[in-house]
Amino acid sequence: MCTLLAIGTMLAGLDMGAREARASEQTVLQRFLARAEEPPAEYRALRHLEASNHHFHQSATMDVWTEYDSKNGFRYQVVSENGSGYIRKKVFLAALDGEQKMWTNREPQRASFSHENYTFQDGAMAADGLASLLVAPRRKDVLLVEGSLFVLPNEGDLVRIEGRLSKNPSFWTRRVDVIRRYARLAGARVPISFESIANVLIAGRSTFTMTYDYEIINGHRLKPQTAP
Repeated sequence: MCTLLAIGTMLAGLDMGAREARASEQTVLQRFLARAEEPPAEYRALRHLEASNHHFHQSATMDVWTEYDSKNGFRYQVVSENGSGYIRKKVFLAALDGEQKMWTNREPQRASFSHENYTFQDGAMAADGLASLLVAPRRKDVLLVEGSLFVLPNEGDLVRIEGRLSKNPSFWTRRVDVIRRYARLAGARVPISFESIANVLIAGRSTFTMTYDYEIINGHRLKPQTAP
């Protein structure tokens, strides 16, 4: 009787452990979605942009102060720029103007990670200990990415996105692979870097990177103010 009771207790413990493990796996997506709807952070940040095209031996850099708040929207001020004028105008300024237009038209919701925009599927654990979620856009849109999200398994906080734009930005661009990285600063989840590799007709492989150095987030000053 004692033996049967011990076996029963052990089996019950194993069953409970299995249920807890399954529950933990099931809640990764729920935890992520709960955080995915956080309001956009208001900030001031210095961005550094770099781009190059090896086929035409062209490259450029640009440093830009960028700001966003709910009252005034997104704005930017170029601090310094070097290199190809074509890249600076057609890549850097085009990206910044596109971001400004997106905020003006209140389009960020089009790119949010929600059931309205994406289907989700659990993925394998990554080597760095992050849980992965496979995402597939419900429509073709240059703001949506097909690929993987990497999140902290216990918190559901987004750390990295790796994938491909679901729609090419132009006829000349055949494929755009992207990596976006995030961090939680002053209590807000904010982007810290963006990388893309595009395959362009005639021009071939083109790379673009953008990094963020935050000065203020939601009214919290992270570092002394720097003159623009």
